[in-house]
Amino acid sequence: MTNNHAQSAAPWHGTTILSARTEGKVVVIGDGQVSMGQTVMKPNARKVRRLHDGSVIGGFAGATADAFTLFERLEAKLERHNGQLLRAAVELAKDWRTDKYLRNLEAMMIVADKEVTLVITGNGDVLEPKGGIAAIGSGGNYALAAATALAEYEKDAEILVRKAMQVAADICVYTNDQFTQETLETQA
Repeated sequence: MTNNHAQSAAPWHGTTILSARTEGKVVVIGDGQVSMGQTVMKPNARKVRRLHDGSVIGGFAGATADAFTLFERLEAKLERHNGQLLRAAVELAKDWRTDKYLRNLEAMMIVADKEVTLVITGNGDVLEPKGGIAAIGSGGNYALAAATALAEYEKDAEILVRKAMQVAADICVYTNDQFTQETLETQA
């Protein structure tokens, strides 16, 4: 096996996505690092974006092209179901699990609107996180642990996710501190 082949076969890493929901707002934040093997390919990727006229925010972990395909599919489902995130997410998960093409996509998503936060996986899972905090990706467990510990003390979701992501960036070599963050105001 040549060195070029070994590098192209290396798994893509480098994502931490975190979401927290507190009184009055929900936030999704992601780091900017994309790595292949031991090489940082891009330090400032935008892995968090707004969907459906800005009423839904989402972040992805996994292969970038796969994630964009899933965002496009979710956007279509949101249109079809009049912005009902839970229904759109369930329909996307069904397609993801059963469609031969989609089944091969390697990504996970966190999506949120004013009412619900969901983690969507290629196994057909649509999960609502306990306590309104969810994390995925290489540094997801670090960010989740930090956010869970901070939730009792920090009531502002924007500050909470930034502090938790900084913890993840300090621990996980596949996570950096080039954050992209989106916030939605919710009914308090």
